[in-house]
Amino acid sequence: MFALVLTLMFTFALVGCGGGEKPQAQDQQKDAANEEKLKVAFIYVGPVGDGGYSYAHDLGRQYLEKEIPNLETTIIESVPEGADSERVLTELAERGNKVIFATSFGYMDSVIKVAQKYPDIKFLHCSGYKTAENVGTYFGRMYQSRYLTGIVAGKTTESNVIGYVAAFPIPEVIRGINAFTMGVRSVNPDAKVKVVWTNTWYDPAAEKEAGKSLLEAGADVVAQHQDTPGPMQAAEEKGKFGIGYNSDMGKMAPKAVLTSAVWNWGPYYVDTIKAIQDGTWKSNEYWGPMSDNVVGLAPYGPMVSEDIKQLVETKKQELIEGKFDVFNGPVKDQTGKERIAAGQTMSDADMLSIDWFVEGVDGTIPK
Repeated sequence: MFALVLTLMFTFALVGCGGGEKPQAQDQQKDAANEEKLKVAFIYVGPVGDGGYSYAHDLGRQYLEKEIPNLETTIIESVPEGADSERVLTELAERGNKVIFATSFGYMDSVIKVAQKYPDIKFLHCSGYKTAENVGTYFGRMYQSRYLTGIVAGKTTESNVIGYVAAFPIPEVIRGINAFTMGVRSVNPDAKVKVVWTNTWYDPAAEKEAGKSLLEAGADVVAQHQDTPGPMQAAEEKGKFGIGYNSDMGKMAPKAVLTSAVWNWGPYYVDTIKAIQDGTWKSNEYWGPMSDNVVGLAPYGPMVSEDIKQLVETKKQELIEGKFDVFNGPVKDQTGKERIAAGQTMSDADMLSIDWFVEGVDGTIPK
C-alpha cells in the first residue's frame, strides 16, 4: 500500500511538472518567432486612403505581407517632406526596424542623413537619386505607361485639347507630361496638352479645381500627376473623360476614367526583402521597365473602343520586347529645337534631369 501511494505521488508530481513547463515552452517558442520577424517600415507622403500614390504603395506592402508572412510591418502616413521626415525616419530606426522604405522624392536628403547614423539598417528611397552603402533607390519607368495612356487620350479627344493637372516641376513630372504628349501626338498630331501646376501632391480640393479649370478651357480629356482622384471626379461631373494615375481610378469616377497609369510595387518589395534576408542585397538604383510589371495600365473603361485597345496593346508589346522606346529621336522641344536626333535615344541620365517640354505641350515650367 505504501509503495502504491509513493508511486501515485511520483506520478502526480511528474504530471504537475509537465503541466507547468508546457506554457513556458510555448512562450519561449513565441518569443523566438517574434525575434525572428524582420521589422519593415514604410513612410507615406499622403494618407493610405488617398486612392492614389500612397494607396498604391500600401497595396504593395500588403502583397509583401502575404508573400513573406514572417514580417512585422509599420506604416506612418502623411509625413511631410523635409525636417519632419528626418524625425520620423529616426524614430522608426530607433524602434528596431531593419528596413525602411521612404516612398516620396522629398524624403531623399533626410534618408541620407539618417542612414549615416544607422549603418546596419537598409533604407530604400523611392524616386530619388542619392545612394549610400545602406541606401538604395527604386522607381519604375512610368513614362512608358504615360505614353500608352496618351494614345488612349489622343484617340478619344474631339476638341484636341487635353488637360494635365501636374504636381511639382521636377524631372519625374516633366518626363511624364512629355511621354504622355508624345503618345497623344503619335495618333493625333493636331492635339495639344495643356498643363496646370498645383504645387501639391495631396490636396483633393485644389487638384479638383485645377481639373475644372482645364475643362473650362476646352479640354475634353484630363490627365494628372496627382495623388488624389480629384481631376477625374471633375471630369465626370462635366461629362468628360480622364486618365487616372497611381492606381485604378475607375472606381472613383467610373463614367469618366478611360484607364489609369498604375504602379505595381508588390513584386519589387518582395524581391528586395528576400535579398536582404538571404544576404545578397547591395545598394543599387533600380528603375524598372514595363517588362518587370512594376508599371502598367488599369483596366479600360467601357467607353474605350476595341480598336483603341488593340492599338495600345501593339505598342505595349513593342515596349516590353524592347523594339520601341518612348524617347527615341527625332524629338523637338516647344520652340522647335531638336533635342534628340533621329536614330538616337535619350540617356537615363538626361531623362532623370529633364527640364524642358516637348512639342505639343501648352504650358511653362516654373523655376
